[in-house]
Amino acid sequence: MDIFDKMGKMALGSRLRRLSETLTEQAGKVYELYNIAMQPKWLPVFYALSTGEEKSIMQIAQEIGHSHPSVSNIVKEMIQDGIVSKGGNDTDGRKNFVKLTELGLTINERIQDQYADVNAAVENALQETQYNIWKAIEEWEYLLAQKDLLKRVQDEKKLRESKEVEITAYRPEWKLAFKQLNEEWITTYFKMETSDYKSLDHPEEYILDKGGYILFALYQNEPVGTCALIKMENQTFELAKMAVSPKAKGKGIGWLLGNAAIEKARQAGAGKLYLESNTILKPAINLYHKLGFKKVTGIPSPYERCNIQMELSL
Repeated sequence: MDIFDKMGKMALGSRLRRLSETLTEQAGKVYELYNIAMQPKWLPVFYALSTGEEKSIMQIAQEIGHSHPSVSNIVKEMIQDGIVSKGGNDTDGRKNFVKLTELGLTINERIQDQYADVNAAVENALQETQYNIWKAIEEWEYLLAQKDLLKRVQDEKKLRESKEVEITAYRPEWKLAFKQLNEEWITTYFKMETSDYKSLDHPEEYILDKGGYILFALYQNEPVGTCALIKMENQTFELAKMAVSPKAKGKGIGWLLGNAAIEKARQAGAGKLYLESNTILKPAINLYHKLGFKKVTGIPSPYERCNIQMELSL
């Protein structure tokens, strides 16, 4: 059995590379058939210069969707074979512009028959297939431009790992973890303040005994995230002390904790959720917006680091 059948769709790039290598090898023989002294990999650059116009390396790279170094290397090879020449441009001496030489222009005239025959051959091959690979490539290029493969894999990784995360209520044995997770997060960006020590050193007295709640996120049975709901007046809870361990980033734990806290507040009869944060924490602010929080002007904050207050109506 072909190894790519065993590997499945995760081998898409490798399989396309094999197809590309096969087509490139066969294309080389096509150039020999028409006695055209060119390499298949040169064609996009050659075609971009086929009007006879001078162009910069960057301009060509943008036109054909290749990297600047890739185009630069191809141009060097074409210069060595006398197909392209390089020289300064009168309007911008800092850039090197290239164009087809007389030999290149001659090849451009002779290659037209090859173009016509190759296009016809490819069109006939497409008619023999159930799926139009040309259209499929266009679709994939569009899809990957909207959301690249890395981001798609990251999303799947986060989804898989988030299913292994358990959100659970506070346990006395996690008292130290509650402080360590928050202290690690706070000291990464700010400094610990008096109000921090009150709630982190005495979570039962400062939060739980006053009608609040503390939630934990467990990953592989280890506490890796936490948040608290501190009871306020007028059926309002403050979403506070949300922290996720750096080693658990990328698993969607903040999102899971946030949603669990919102649901817990609803169950407790809350009408609103309030929070305080700082705008330098862009991922956190984005999370709060995603959860539905809106910026408000609230009560004076006991924290120096607070420069934004947000609220969610339940």
